Amino acid sequence: MDVPGWLWVVTLLALVGVITVDLIIVDRRPHPFTSKDALRWVIFYVLMAAAFAVFISVYFGVSYGGQFVAGYLMEYSLSVDNLFVFLVIMGSFAVPVALQHRVLLVGIVIALILRGTLIVLGAQLIDRFQGTFYIFGVFLLYTAWKVWASEDNEPDPNGNGLIRWMSEHVPTSTEYNGTHLTTRLAGTRALTPMAMVMLAIGTTDLLFALDSIPAVFGITSEAYLVFTVNAFALMGLRQLYFLLQGLLGRLQYLNRGLAIILGFIGVKLLFEALHATTSLPVPTIPVWFSLAFIVGVLTVTAVTSVYATRSDGQDKAG
Repeated sequence: MDVPGWLWVVTLLALVGVITVDLIIVDRRPHPFTSKDALRWVIFYVLMAAAFAVFISVYFGVSYGGQFVAGYLMEYSLSVDNLFVFLVIMGSFAVPVALQHRVLLVGIVIALILRGTLIVLGAQLIDRFQGTFYIFGVFLLYTAWKVWASEDNEPDPNGNGLIRWMSEHVPTSTEYNGTHLTTRLAGTRALTPMAMVMLAIGTTDLLFALDSIPAVFGITSEAYLVFTVNAFALMGLRQLYFLLQGLLGRLQYLNRGLAIILGFIGVKLLFEALHATTSLPVPTIPVWFSLAFIVGVLTVTAVTSVYATRSDGQDKAG
């Protein structure tokens, strides 16, 4: 896949344009974000991703279009797990409802910049060292085990070392000052909770990217596709936060499904590493099978979660 420089430039400019329009249209007047608003924007971003998949299929070939779709579905589903942590961080910083959309938008822009750096580094590693897939594969299998085992663990909002360090060494305020990132505190310029929570969202997401980016590289080794998959998934993630805010607790088996997907991609990466570095007759897993597997696992996860929630509700009612 030979991606011309102009396409990278157009993609980055389009991303900046979408973020700017979002700030102008949605955040020109901070207000509580309703489920109806969220649904419209989720549909908008999903349709954008679908249109982009069609473009990739026409310009580069159906195979690459399939890689984008499989990577997007997996990244978006893995990103849903981020929402639990975002919910805890928002509560920890007592973010006013009217400011939550701005916090998520800026926090996710920070996350996208950090993820872009990781993607570049990952692509360079793969180009220079074929055995990188061994590392990614083993790491994903270990992560899958951790995700499966940590089903009932609550995320720790104080687990971000950077935020703890800044709280101890940088003047900070405990009072919000609208959307301002700094304020005057005893004659000194101090960071507001608005700045701190944005930084917390952006940097905490990077921890999730350490799992999801190798997983996307398991679908496609094209850096352009990995970046655009992350961009589309993250841009739609903040809208999904408001849409699913009241439903997150009902996704009882989400961690199980995500663990299975991560484990599957880990095995796929190990197969590809063996295929590239040995002469063993190792089977290769086609993109269509990966796509079907991811969709199947997500469907089963959603159906069983809804059924379990309904059953619990009936038991309590009885």
